[in-house]
Amino acid sequence: MPSPVLPAVSPGVSADPRLVVLERLATLDGADPAGVAEAFRGLPGLVVLDSARPGRRGRWSFLAADPLWVEEEASPGPDPFAGPRVILARLAAGQPMVEPGEGLAPPFTGGLMGYLSYDLGRRLERMPALAVADQPLPELRLALHDWVVAWERRTGRAWLAGRAADRDRARLDARLGQVRARLARAARSAGSALDAPSERGTGREPGGVTAAGGECPPLVFVQEMGQGAWIAAVEAVRTEIARGELYQANLARRLVAPFVDDPWPRFRALRSGEPALFAAYLDLGPDPASGASRAILSASPEPFLAVSAAGVVATDPIKGTRPRGSSRAEERAFARELIASAKDRAENTMIVDVLRNDLGRVCRPGSVRVPRLWRLERTPAVQHLVSTVTGVLAAGRDAFDLLAAAFPGGSISGAPKIRAMELIESLEPVRRGPYTGAALWLGRDGAMGSSILIRTFVADGRRLTLHVGGGITWRSDPGAEWDETVAKACGPLRAIGGVVREDTG
Repeated sequence: MPSPVLPAVSPGVSADPRLVVLERLATLDGADPAGVAEAFRGLPGLVVLDSARPGRRGRWSFLAADPLWVEEEASPGPDPFAGPRVILARLAAGQPMVEPGEGLAPPFTGGLMGYLSYDLGRRLERMPALAVADQPLPELRLALHDWVVAWERRTGRAWLAGRAADRDRARLDARLGQVRARLARAARSAGSALDAPSERGTGREPGGVTAAGGECPPLVFVQEMGQGAWIAAVEAVRTEIARGELYQANLARRLVAPFVDDPWPRFRALRSGEPALFAAYLDLGPDPASGASRAILSASPEPFLAVSAAGVVATDPIKGTRPRGSSRAEERAFARELIASAKDRAENTMIVDVLRNDLGRVCRPGSVRVPRLWRLERTPAVQHLVSTVTGVLAAGRDAFDLLAAAFPGGSISGAPKIRAMELIESLEPVRRGPYTGAALWLGRDGAMGSSILIRTFVADGRRLTLHVGGGITWRSDPGAEWDETVAKACGPLRAIGGVVREDTG
C-alpha cells in the first residue's frame, strides 16, 4: 500500500501527548537487552542495537520488533532514500517530555532501523561490475518501528517509547499493550537477563556454552582467499599506489561456513565473547528458497555517522590495529608501537581527510572540525587508533543527505574513495554485501546513530560469512597485513565457536 506523506514537523516541536508515548520501565533497569529480547523472538523483524561494552560513543541500547513497514529496495532516481523518507514521515513527530529526575530521554524513540549494504555505494557512484554477487540480500533494509525499548547503559535506566503511525493512537495503544505483556514476562525472569558480558570476553573454546545457556556446535570456516592470493592482492594495491592512482585502499577477504541453523544463539555467544560498543542483531526473515533464518550478527567497535536532532554530526574513523597482548607489558608494548607507527598515523590521517571532505558536502561551511586525532582505544581482541570528525548540517540538509554524501565509510574504502572502490571491485572476488555497510537507527526528529558493519557475521540462509580486512598503503608489509586479518578474525570466531580450516592457499 502507498505510504502517505504527512506534514513536515520541526525537530524542536514538542510531541503531541496523544500520539507519542515515553514511559520508564523501572522493573527492567539494569536488565541485559539481549536477555529481554528473548521475550520477542517470536515476532518478525527483531532488532537489537546494543552497547554491549558501553563507552564514550556507545551509550544506548535499543530493542524493537514487528515493524509496521519494511523497505528492501533503494528508490529509483537520484535519491535512493526517497522511499524511506516517506515511510518515516508516517510517524508522529516531536520530542517526548521527560519527568524531572528521570535522567536523559532516549535519543531514539521510534523510526527506521536496519542496514545499508556496502554495495548500495554502487547506486551512489558509477562502478565497474567485476566481483561476483553471491549473497542475495537487499542493498538496503530499513524497517519502520513505532515502538522501541531503550536502555541508558551508564545508569541502567530502561524506557518504553512509542509513536503513532498515520495518527492512529488506538493501534499504537494495542501494540504497546502487547509489548508491555512481553516485557512483564521478561521482568519476571530478569535474573537470567542480567548476564552483562565482561569486557575481555569469555575465553570460551569452540563449542562452548553460549550466553543463552545452550550448546553451539563448532563451525568450520573456509578461507576463500588464502595467504598467497591475499599477498598478491596487497602487492597489487601497492603497485597502484606507486603509480599515483591512490593513497590507500581497504582490502578484505571472506571466510565461509555452511549454516542453516538459528543465528540467534550465535549472536548471544558473539555478544558475550566479543562485547562491542556497537553490537547488532538484525533479523532479515527467512530465505525464500530454503526457509532458513537470515540475520546480521555484529560486534563492531566502529561508529559510522551520528547526528543529533539539532543537526550536529560526529564520526569516529578507526585505522591502525595491534593485538591486545597476553600480558600487560606486552599490551603496552603493542600500544606504544601503534602510537609511534608513522604508517598507521598516516593511514588514519588520510581517512580523516576523506571524512572531512564527505561531511563538507552537506555541513555548514567552516563547521567541520577534527577535535581528536590518533586516540588509542581497545576492544577485547585488538587495539586501534581512532580519530573524531565533527560538523553541523547545513540548512535544508538531513541525515539521509549525510548518508548519501558519506556512504560507504572512508575508513573501509580508501582514499581517494572512488578509485579505492574501483580497485576493491577488481581485487576482491565476491561482493561485500552487508560487510562494511552500516547498521543504523534514524528517528522521526532527524537524529541518527549508525555503526560500520565490521567484525560481523552474515547468515544468508545457506552460509555464515565473516569478512576481515585492513587498510593498505605503500608502507604496508603484505605478511603483516595478513597477520592483522588473522588477529581481527580471532575474537569473533572464538566467541561463536568457529575454527578455520587451514588448507587453502
